[in-house]
Amino acid sequence: MIGFAICGSFCTHGKALGKLEELTKKYDIQPIMSETAYGTDTRFGKAADMTGKVEKLCGRRIIHTIGKAEPLGPSVPLEAMIILPCTGNTLAKLAHGITDTPVTMASKAHLRQGRPLIIALFTNDALSGNLENIGRMMSRKNVYFLPMTEDDPEKKPFSLTADLSFTEKAIEYAKNGRQIMPLFVQDSEKVKTGPAL
Repeated sequence: MIGFAICGSFCTHGKALGKLEELTKKYDIQPIMSETAYGTDTRFGKAADMTGKVEKLCGRRIIHTIGKAEPLGPSVPLEAMIILPCTGNTLAKLAHGITDTPVTMASKAHLRQGRPLIIALFTNDALSGNLENIGRMMSRKNVYFLPMTEDDPEKKPFSLTADLSFTEKAIEYAKNGRQIMPLFVQDSEKVKTGPAL
């Protein structure tokens, strides 16, 4: 069974649902959501619609409390766990050992069993405030990242988003103790060439 954890990068929830639907064709999935993602209505949609779709796809109730997340390590072992989307806030908490959400608690419980955690990062401060935390997490045993790309280098120069086309391959690599490479991928259509020097 694979853990699929969803954080509050609300603009990414549509992509997360699409990827979750693909993964349910191959894996048995236990959904996990942060309290914010589970209960917040936004301009991107109503929380009840999102949670209903997730539970229908997985055929399981969503774990959305710290108490329900804690047993995922010892009592309910997961083969692997992916956080998709992982916000900069969640990344910072993981990097500093803070377990005050269902997703961070599930991650901690999962990692203490020596099983792989895959991070699909979506954050506007990846190349500024969160760069240190990316480095911290890259050095952790059993932590892997989906390859990342700059989603808008001109308007959001510090932002990185996970390239979801690598999701299934990254999970399989992580299950075998390997980080899929390259870690940073480039969309050639987004590369802007400056004036000749």
